[in-house]
Amino acid sequence: MEISNITKERIKEFLQQEKRFDTRKLLEFREIKIETGISKNAEGSCRVRLGDTEVMAGVKIDVTEPYTDHEDEGTLIVSTELLPLSSPEFEYGPPRINAIEIARIVDRGIRESGIIDFKKLCIKKGEKVYGIFLDIYSINDNGNLIDASCLASIAALLNAKMPKYDTKTEKVKYGELTNKGLPLTKKIPLTTTFYKVGDKIIVDPVSEEEDSSEARFSITMSNDKKLLINAIQKGGSNTFTEKEIEEILKLGEEKFKELEDKINKEIK
Repeated sequence: MEISNITKERIKEFLQQEKRFDTRKLLEFREIKIETGISKNAEGSCRVRLGDTEVMAGVKIDVTEPYTDHEDEGTLIVSTELLPLSSPEFEYGPPRINAIEIARIVDRGIRESGIIDFKKLCIKKGEKVYGIFLDIYSINDNGNLIDASCLASIAALLNAKMPKYDTKTEKVKYGELTNKGLPLTKKIPLTTTFYKVGDKIIVDPVSEEEDSSEARFSITMSNDKKLLINAIQKGGSNTFTEKEIEEILKLGEEKFKELEDKINKEIK
């Protein structure tokens, strides 16, 4: 349900005083909890909580045909389902624009970072490759589903194990996993979204803050000996000044290191 203009103005007034209703600093994340291996039926899975926002991600791996322009590479399909149980704003039916956007942000970050070595997923060039299906589900939406979804997706990929492959039937044996993980590099992409409310920049907004924002800027980075920007996504009706973008790029490095420390600590 959309918040009132009075609430929006109160939020803006608080932010002008460098305050938030939950006492956090403007650039402070809520408590982050990462739990992997939550599904027995997925090759990899993860539940991420950012405060009261909760997202689950699952990885399934199957044998499929390669794309015609990448005959010796595996495939990746990312989908997001914003479940009605997680917010009164969401309805059953085909994915809406916000679900599609989250899936694209996750997909782009994974591809552009190079975290997956797709060539190592090739079984027989031009005929058979492993396909990765990454499904994201919102369980509870209290703001910042983008960052929660990105973090859960990466953790699920890191948690995934390759299924056993039957060379006779040329199919995977569902429910039978190897000890081998996905062919991943060390280029782990992590995303931070910066929201503009009035003239203030904040991270990890709760729902009321997110509804009060006029613009957002998602930045995905990875660490390959040095920090690299893999993808960016602008959303919302308002604009960012050149100075604000420069500030966000610097802050993005700081937030990446925070998330990197967190995921390294939680995922062995």
